[in-house]
This record gives sequence, structure tokens and C-alpha cells, in this order.
Amino acid sequence: MRLRKSLVMLVYLLFVLVPIYWLVNMSFKSNREILGGLTLWPTTPTLDNYRVIFTEPTWYMSYLNSLSYVSMNMLISLLVALPAAYAFSRYRFLGDKHMFFWLLTNRMAPPAVFLLPFFQLYSAVGLFDTPIAVALAHCLFNVPLAVWILEGFMSSVPKEIDETAYIDGYTFPKFFIRIFLPMIRPGIGVTAFFCFMFSWVELLLARTLTSVDAKPIVAQMTRTVSASGIDWGVLAAAGVVALLPGIAVIYFVRNHVAKGFALGRV
Repeated sequence: MRLRKSLVMLVYLLFVLVPIYWLVNMSFKSNREILGGLTLWPTTPTLDNYRVIFTEPTWYMSYLNSLSYVSMNMLISLLVALPAAYAFSRYRFLGDKHMFFWLLTNRMAPPAVFLLPFFQLYSAVGLFDTPIAVALAHCLFNVPLAVWILEGFMSSVPKEIDETAYIDGYTFPKFFIRIFLPMIRPGIGVTAFFCFMFSWVELLLARTLTSVDAKPIVAQMTRTVSASGIDWGVLAAAGVVALLPGIAVIYFVRNHVAKGFALGRV
């Protein structure tokens, strides 16, 4: 039985890691070698593809644009979702269940539904082709998800802790920042992880709401076709570079994500 489980895990790891290995493998090859035949490793390794990514402004600026609007989106989503989730978890008011359901329906809608309204609104107010435009558009989907996840964590914290803190003389901001937030740290880690994942890989809104100045890496990777064809090596190198922020985020929040999957509403 143990051998069978090990074989199943090995097959699964190969299934998951082979595409990543092949992407890294292609990133060190020239286009001629990529199109010339199947090789398990580069016969003549080259760093030219990565040199293009880090020296041409169209590539490294798109990478920085993605990092900027993803960071803004995570920050805005958490700042909005934390007090909203606290209100849903601690108070009962008229229409609270309906409002909570309405928030989730926004998350369930496909991004294509909001393309035209966002495009016209941002063009009218001068936010088109800016990182903040994409960050705010992604908030429409990330804030409901963040509120839903955080409300589950906050509801698991006994209300007696709030009352005890007030009796001890804590003001609400002091209690919320010093006592309550550390208690739901795994929930914040899980929320940040999911907000990052959606905002980093989302293409439709990011491509429609930007053109030149704020073009993200996911949109730049879809525009690698030139007169000579697709630059496969550069595209593979861009894919490898695009994986690095996700790996870094998973590394730093891995413990919180594990606890969040075990304890919270995920």
C-alpha cells in the first residue's frame, strides 16, 4: 500500500512538474533549437532570452506594471474587506444575509460582463491605461472573496474577547489592530494568497483596460508575434519570470495557507 501511494504521488509530481521543467528548458534555447526537434535539455544553452526580458523596456516595464497593480489590489482588498467582514461576523442588521449573498454574486460573474462599463468609466475619468485602473477593477472580484473568507475566520473568534478588551479599556482601533488581527493571521494570509492569484493571472480586464503605459506581463506575453513568427524562447523566459512572484508569495504565506485550509472557510 505504501509503495502504491508513493507511485501515485510520483506520477502526480511528474504530471505537475514536467510542464514547468519544459518551460525552463525552452527558456534556455534558441528558436532554431526549439523548432528543430525534441531535446530533453538545451544542447547550446543561451541567456539571450532572459537578456531580452530584462533589457527591453516593453518587457521589464510590463513586469513592474503587473507587480504594481497586484500589490495595490491586495492592499485595497484587505483594507476594505477586514472591517466589512468584522461587521458581518459581529453584528446583525436588516438585510445582512442578502447583502452578503449579493457580494458573492459579484464574484461569480465573469469578468467579460464588466469590460464595457469599466472601459467607458475609466476613459471618462482619465484612469485608462494606468495600474490603479486594473487594481480597482480586480477589487470587484477580490473584495467579495476576501470578505467571505475573513468572515469565516472572524466568526470562529469568540465574541467574549471583544467584550473583555472593551472592559480593559481598549478602543476599537487598538483592539482590532493589536489583538484581533493577530488572532486571524492565517485568514489574512489565505486572503492575500487568493487575491494575488486572481489578480496576477487575470488577463481579460488587464488587457482591455491597458494599452501601452500600464500593459501587464500577461498581456505582453500574448503580443509576441512578429513578422518572423512567435519568439518561443523569449515567451518561455517571460513565463519563467512570471512564475517567480507566485513562488515567493506561496513561500511566505505557506504556513498561514495550511492553517487557513484546516481552520477557515476555504
